[in-house]
Amino acid sequence: MTSGRTPGGIDGTATSATGTTRPNVVVVLLDDVGFGAARTFGGPIDTPVLDALSVEGLRYNRFHTTAICSPTRASLLTGRDPHVTGVGTVLNSANGHPGYEGVLRPEAASVATVLRRNGYGTAAFGKWHLTPPWESTQVGPFDRWPTGQGFDTFYGFLGGETDQYDPTLYEGTTPVARPDVPGYHLTEDLVGRAVDWLRLRTSLTPGRPFFLYLAPGATHAPLQVPGAWSEKYRGRFGRGWDVLREETLERQKRLGVVPANTKLTPRPGEIPAWDGLGDGEKAVAERLMEVYAGFLEHTDAQIGRLVHALKESGRFDDTMFFYVVGDNGSSAEGGVPGSVNYMGALQGLPESVASQLDLLDEIGGPNTYPQYPAGWAWALTAPFQWVKQVASHLGGTRNPLVLTWPAGIAGRGGLRTQFSHVNDVAPTILEAAGIEPPTEVDGVVQVPMDGTSLVYTFADADAPERHTTQYFEVYGHRSIYRDGWMASAHHGGLPWSIGRPGADRPFEDDVWELYDLERDFSQADDLAAAEPGKLRRMRALFDREAARAGILPLRDARVARTRMPNLARGRRRFTYHPGAVGIPESNAPRVVGRSWSLRAVIRVDAPGAYGVIATMGGRAAGWALHLDDAGRPVFVYRTFAMAYLRLTGDDGLGAGRHTIDVVFSYDGGIAAGGTVTLVVDGVAVGEDRIAVTPPAVFSIDETFDIGLSTGSPVGEYPAPYPFTRGTLERVDITLE
Repeated sequence: MTSGRTPGGIDGTATSATGTTRPNVVVVLLDDVGFGAARTFGGPIDTPVLDALSVEGLRYNRFHTTAICSPTRASLLTGRDPHVTGVGTVLNSANGHPGYEGVLRPEAASVATVLRRNGYGTAAFGKWHLTPPWESTQVGPFDRWPTGQGFDTFYGFLGGETDQYDPTLYEGTTPVARPDVPGYHLTEDLVGRAVDWLRLRTSLTPGRPFFLYLAPGATHAPLQVPGAWSEKYRGRFGRGWDVLREETLERQKRLGVVPANTKLTPRPGEIPAWDGLGDGEKAVAERLMEVYAGFLEHTDAQIGRLVHALKESGRFDDTMFFYVVGDNGSSAEGGVPGSVNYMGALQGLPESVASQLDLLDEIGGPNTYPQYPAGWAWALTAPFQWVKQVASHLGGTRNPLVLTWPAGIAGRGGLRTQFSHVNDVAPTILEAAGIEPPTEVDGVVQVPMDGTSLVYTFADADAPERHTTQYFEVYGHRSIYRDGWMASAHHGGLPWSIGRPGADRPFEDDVWELYDLERDFSQADDLAAAEPGKLRRMRALFDREAARAGILPLRDARVARTRMPNLARGRRRFTYHPGAVGIPESNAPRVVGRSWSLRAVIRVDAPGAYGVIATMGGRAAGWALHLDDAGRPVFVYRTFAMAYLRLTGDDGLGAGRHTIDVVFSYDGGIAAGGTVTLVVDGVAVGEDRIAVTPPAVFSIDETFDIGLSTGSPVGEYPAPYPFTRGTLERVDITLE
């Protein structure tokens, strides 16, 4: 077989490998959820939908991800190891070295492509994070957008995170505004769109199988959820993260999701003891954790709406439903204290406790961009060591999986303990559907899948595991699994700061550890000194696997930066016209850390023109030039919770042609301030200083837009606030 097609008509009703009708497939992938977060696996957060599905299906307690976002998604959707797909690191730190380019390779076609060519309808809703930034604009190319990777339908966002109340959204390949409805929340919207898609298919092609990929982006920062969900958890976390881990392990043992002899691994020295925090620090930390807990339960409830729709349509029984609880372990990117606006803290602009307390009751709402402290992230990976990004240890890579398929799995409520990995999802789907992986797609010879189908575990809890070897590597943190043993090497640095002191140390200085996971479920007892021969063999095996994946010599993507394609590189003058929207900040004019100027030429048809002229960033940080509802020019600049500037013209613009200039004179240095002057038709109408600017970026998810605002607004106007009652002729930007 070369094309990846099997015989059959539009209804796709071939017989699967298990003798049932070819199953529908739903894959739900949550974001930044540790092994010990959900109640179903012993955590403190209620997840009743996950509970119910675990009773109807199977729980997997030795399922693994890659320890970070984009590689997990690439591996899940292709069945290959992440570096083999070209996405061995998160897209934000992609570089030109083999395996880390952040560009999906055509020889690793997605499972969506294979399924669509075999009669399946396909759709993706939510987070993608697999399109290179220089391809994420309206000029394309669109090959690595979801609709170029096998999905008929896409509705969601391209980046790593987005504002839950005002997201940066795309439908297909077109930027769109979020629905203008009261109480909007992204996760609710995504699931609603998925349910609508499902119902339409049931109406029009009830016999045709489908593949639905739902990756809501929750519970990645920003932690934003309607207040009723977080209020439920008020006061639950007052005893702190050290006690929480102890309580979680006891629940895990009672539920049987960890062996009775499992040990609790110690707190890293970089994370303070809860009892060492001040009262104000504890109050902020508690509230941030309450919001996270509400966010996760809210997300689980939305997944319940999709399950209900499947059951209501009569399609649940013949649907293979993967509920993957996290694309990696919990995120410690909020740092030791946590943050009300974590993108600033991540760049080295910490918030004072007093400023955090002032916003305590707003945390989780639209005016905050929060992330909880690293201590909670560590607590929610109980009983394991470390967190997201740290691929050397199970706190970064061990995530729960619940799998249901009533028509294909006879057992109910079972626990499966065989080693499994996110690259097993695609082979499982294909085997269940009776589809052989194609050897060629669109004339490109395919590399074999690295994953192992889990179908063999469905009927036999004691079946010998078949996925016997697996390597892991993120930011130089690395490990290798083989037949119950794991060797691990932590590469230094901390997973909550951009500078990451110590992350550039030589690989030969890393200390390798050795664990017998058959006897030591939590990776608590290092046997390196007792088993030096075993450790040597495991290290040699890692080297062979890394060579197979094409990533030797090893490089740490945190520091091994190279020049990647960029739409703005080498340019100091830019001209934009309406329609230039949804441009990633990284590929827009780089205004951070320098002086710059902007000139807009507009024509007002009649007094009362209003709307966005140009904007970069969003509610958390950024700048915007717009006309307010009185027709007055306004320029705003926001630096997280640190500084805010607003300049407003005295009068509304009359009919006719006008020029508006913004001149930003930078003080020089890193994160320094500057003077901003607003000029209308050659006359200065306002000037002020802003004390601090971002060290590196306004955001990693908001965009640069002309004529309207995609995503969340920087100013006090309702997005998208398109330019109205006039013509926006051009916007020129000059970098000094």
